[in-house]
Amino acid sequence: MSPLMWAFMITSLSTSTIVTLSSHHWLLAWLGLELNTLSMLPIIIKPAHPRATEATTKYFLTQAAAAALIMFSSTMNAWLTGQWSITNMLPIPTTITTLAIFMKLGLAPTHFWYPEVMQGSTMRTAMVISTWQKIAPLSLLYMTIANNPTEILLIMGLTSALIAGLAGLNLTQTRKIMAFSSIGHMGWIITMIPLNLNLATLTLIIYITLTIIMFSMLNTMAAPTLQELSQAYLFIPILTTTMIMILMSLGGLPPLSGFMPKLLILKTLASTKLALLASLLALASLPSLFFYLRMNYITTISTPPKTTNMQYKWRLKPNLQMNLTLLLPVAIMMLPMTPLLMNT
Repeated sequence: MSPLMWAFMITSLSTSTIVTLSSHHWLLAWLGLELNTLSMLPIIIKPAHPRATEATTKYFLTQAAAAALIMFSSTMNAWLTGQWSITNMLPIPTTITTLAIFMKLGLAPTHFWYPEVMQGSTMRTAMVISTWQKIAPLSLLYMTIANNPTEILLIMGLTSALIAGLAGLNLTQTRKIMAFSSIGHMGWIITMIPLNLNLATLTLIIYITLTIIMFSMLNTMAAPTLQELSQAYLFIPILTTTMIMILMSLGGLPPLSGFMPKLLILKTLASTKLALLASLLALASLPSLFFYLRMNYITTISTPPKTTNMQYKWRLKPNLQMNLTLLLPVAIMMLPMTPLLMNT
């Protein structure tokens, strides 16, 4: 694909998200979501591989079905209320819209398409699907918060955290592991939307930062599976050592940045008399922590076998990127800034 076409696709992708963010009319928001989907399809199918074609088809069908549900619910709401305003929604159309947004985000139980699409995409494309593509649907959830069913959001958030932790235990593909990691983190964010929007936004920012740096590391190490990670220390020792802290930050261990949103979310749930939900969310994060620890073990402690058919990557020149240096301190050392970030 020529640089001009890449620039056109990236511009249309960013513009469609901005259109959805700035819209107050359901037709304009739906148009932004559709442009966002159509802009993403050529990027996913770019490798011209059967897996990429399959991932593109699954992505298109899922996003089109979710967009059709959003159009159906907004039309029903306009028929009943006489207006297309996003902020003025009745309970039933709001529930249908919320379920459609969950499908777009890949939240459980509508998450089955998400790991397969991630596996069929390249590392950079999977990073975009896990980060930028979450912004537009979440903005619609933010705008419909006054009429959103709180119970559904809390139940779906807990379900996503539980399923993400359990389903990611036995995986060997790093993109699928990151897909279930994304589902788990989105579950924590969804849980906070009806209770504290500022904390939900802070959690989203930290999640996007950690996910970008993790995908950048995997792309630099050329590690699509855990088997490649076992040779990563011989490839780039310093980056491999840093990956330990990034994985532990994704798992939510102190004193790293990823501990901050989980601590604040558990505190908020406990202070709103939802101690049972807080306990279940904390327990749901333990399986996720297990597969992060397994990735750490394979990356740093285990050594590759003496006889191997794999390519000796440490003989190759690593393609280090500037954004790694910029994002690493943010992904590791933001915990002392918790009071400042919460009061901003």
